[in-house]
Parts: sequence; structure tokens; C-alpha cells
Amino acid sequence: MRYVIHLAYNGTAYCGWQSQPGLPTVQDTLEEALTTLLRTPVAVVGCGRTDSGVHASDFYAHFDFQSELDSNFVFKINNYLPADIRIFDIFQVSQSFHARFSAVSRTYQYYVSTSKLPFCQGQYCRIFFNSDIDAMNVAAKVLMEYDDFTSFAKLHTDNKTNICQLHEARWDRQGEMLVFTIKANRFLRNMVRSVTGTLLDVGRGKLDIEGLRAIVEQKNRCAAGVSMPAQGLFLTNVAYDWEKYKIPPFNP
Repeated sequence: MRYVIHLAYNGTAYCGWQSQPGLPTVQDTLEEALTTLLRTPVAVVGCGRTDSGVHASDFYAHFDFQSELDSNFVFKINNYLPADIRIFDIFQVSQSFHARFSAVSRTYQYYVSTSKLPFCQGQYCRIFFNSDIDAMNVAAKVLMEYDDFTSFAKLHTDNKTNICQLHEARWDRQGEMLVFTIKANRFLRNMVRSVTGTLLDVGRGKLDIEGLRAIVEQKNRCAAGVSMPAQGLFLTNVAYDWEKYKIPPFNP
């Protein structure tokens, strides 16, 4: 039986989602909990690889297990897991489901503020300059015209292509925060953080629209802006065509 785990986590204490020998990761923590409670080794496949310190308010993973789960299993595993990981639900899907490859889109949000926010430490990046949100939104619309994001990709990765289809890119003001939302069918490693840094250069007047176009069209990571720190980044939505994979009762 294939099961989906719907979860969220604060990534501050972890070296990302992906398992790494000798380092604390969300995947290892989750696999240890499942293995302990189910009394058999359990391998988990996540919907993506968030970097060290990055958070996820909406994350999916899948695993295979030979039996039906206890009706109280979500309660039990939440009690076992540390406070910075929460399981919303675990439900059965068809074997054709894959947490990573079945996703049709992902949405990230990056949070910045010029204010010192003591109750949001580790969950936003403090900046020390004013940003023109209207200029950044014009620049974000320009990005929607492109699909090759080589200039914003981490170097020396195993990507077969740097083509991404953007569905949304915009800045909003939420109280004392400026929030950048970006949605696409896929993302490159470090892409959101480098795009955010580049758009902030537009907002502070260091880069104009012609300069932004030149950066994208150079297809050179060294041309883009600084990569923003991890703590301001959240994976906030992963979308699937659940109708393809549902097995009743079904409530993702």
C-alpha cells in the first residue's frame, strides 16, 4: 500500500529535507519515527529538496507499507516527532503516485522586512534598505516572459534542463513584511532565493528592467543578484491532480 504524508516543518534545526549522513534532516527524522512506530524499516520520498534552514508549510511525501495504518496513527506519530514537524494527515493513494514527479506545481514565498521582529526570528530576512514594491512587481512580470532560468540556478548541479514554466510571480505587503510569491511547474536549486535577491536589487534602485532582462538572457549565474538567506523561504503549496491517485476514503 502506498501512503501519502501531508506535513509541515520549521527548517531551522535541519540541514534541509534530504537525508545526509551525520547531519540532522527532516527526512531522517520522519523515517526514524515511522520505522519505530511501524516496527519495520520505512523509506520516505519527499516532494522536493528544501535547503538547510528552509521551511515548509505544505509538504508531501510518500512511503510504502504492507498493512493498513491504525486510525490513531497521525496522533501517535505527532506525539513522537519533535515540535518543529507536524503531520496533518496520512492517506492511501494508488501505486502510480510519486510525491516528487506527480506534482503539477509548487509555490514558494520569501519574507523580508526592514523591521526587527523578535517573534519571527528564523522565519524572515531583515533588510536595511527601503524597497519600491511597485518596481519589483513590474520586474516580476518581466520574469514571466521567460522560461530559461539558468542565471538563477545553482552551479554544478545535475539538472537536465533549466527550463521552468512560471505561473505566478508577485510581491505583496503583509503588515511589516514584504512577501514574494512565486509559483511554477518546477524550480531549480537556489532559484527562488537568487530571484528574490535580484528583484530586491530592482526595488532598491540598483537594477533597472533592461538590466534584469540582460541578466536573464545572459544565462550566467554570476550575473544575477545575491542569493538570499535560507530562513526567509517557505514552500507553501504543492499541487497534485488527486483525481488520478485517489483511493476512497480520500481527503487530502
